[in-house]
Amino acid sequence: VQLQASGGGLVQAGGSLRLSCAASGRTFSSYAMGWFRQAPGKEREFVAAISWSGGSTLYADYVKGRFTISRDNAKNTVYLQMNSLKPEDTAVYYCAAKILLVDVVSVVTGTTKAKEYDYWGQGTQVTVSS
Repeated sequence: VQLQASGGGLVQAGGSLRLSCAASGRTFSSYAMGWFRQAPGKEREFVAAISWSGGSTLYADYVKGRFTISRDNAKNTVYLQMNSLKPEDTAVYYCAAKILLVDVVSVVTGTTKAKEYDYWGQGTQVTVSS
């Protein structure tokens, strides 16, 4: 599967952005999807994940209550709605796909670890100014 992330940009602190990740292929609904981010000089970190049906979601503590992950399997697209953005949210954001037939995203199913994902998009830059 090929992933194409978009929607990044420059926004002031407190603002919002919505990232999109479009996937090719006919088996999109077989994949759990995740968003990760990487700031300069830092390791890639988990942001959010969603199960194949959308019925299970998981968030990192530092985005919980501000970000919302969702998906539209009919459009082969996963979204990340980011509200109340902070300067520390500045990073390149990546979407990723993991083959996961169990309809649960959790630490146990490996959906918080970058190495557990099978496919990656190219990343989109998000910059939050103070």
